[in-house]
Amino acid sequence: MDKMIQDKKGEVTITNDGATILKQMKVLHPAAKMLVELSQAQDAEAGDGTTSVVILAGALLEASQKLLSRGIHPARISDSLLHFSSQAQVVLESMAIPVDLSDRNALLNSANTALNSKARAIENSAVVHEHSGMLAPMAVDAVCRLVDPAKDTHVDLKDIRITMKLGETVEDSKLIDGIIFTQKTQGFGGPNKVEKAKIGLIQFCISPPKTDMDNTVIVRDYAAMDRILREERQYILNITKKIKAAGCNVLLIQKSILRDAVSDLALHLLAKQKIMVVKDIEREDIEFVCKSLGCRPVASLDHFTPA
Repeated sequence: MDKMIQDKKGEVTITNDGATILKQMKVLHPAAKMLVELSQAQDAEAGDGTTSVVILAGALLEASQKLLSRGIHPARISDSLLHFSSQAQVVLESMAIPVDLSDRNALLNSANTALNSKARAIENSAVVHEHSGMLAPMAVDAVCRLVDPAKDTHVDLKDIRITMKLGETVEDSKLIDGIIFTQKTQGFGGPNKVEKAKIGLIQFCISPPKTDMDNTVIVRDYAAMDRILREERQYILNITKKIKAAGCNVLLIQKSILRDAVSDLALHLLAKQKIMVVKDIEREDIEFVCKSLGCRPVASLDHFTPA
């Protein structure tokens, strides 16, 4: 049965997922917090059964409370529960059905079951439920591309990213064997498509250096202003020339919180050198980009050399 939850901001969530419901609850009791964490751990590990584990844990707590009221020591209750859990694991392993990662039909059945059971737990659930026949094969193909059925037994879901774009329909969803950036390529006449790309991922800025907070540059005449502009241009030109000399034709630039990661002049010079630029890559996405593209981030221009 679906539940409607309204938070303090007025946002409404309709779900039947135990982990989602418990996450919205502002519990204070330590036992209640443990149940919330248990549900979230089950969701992260198995993706389902979040309500079942809470019901089971609640029943065990209720039974333990009765034993405590009869004067049984908590340590004996804890030891007994630990013994029962090991016996339950043996029973569950005897009931388990092995999963062959090379059996695509079995994986499709599992994906369809998961989408149908979790459809009401996420936003736009009706849309997900109606298109499960299209989304299930896409999910299976995404997982199969990450694993080797002969040796792999675990899939790191962090290696799969879901990117949402407004204005399209579910039928337009695609599985891309690569990486997608939400940021657009920068203009200034530079290339928007590059074949045989040599990618560079930098964590330094391509913009004029700034003075420290306690320092001030005083310009007294136009000659001094012109000299500063020429030096800034030469500074950026030297950076772009070194990037080009390294053979880079696609440049990914990490977002900077202190100043512009790349100036307009730098974008203009990079465009003239036929280097495609994607800027403002979020810091938390750097590891995923490196793993997907097989590159390493460069923190200093001195280390920007051909691979």
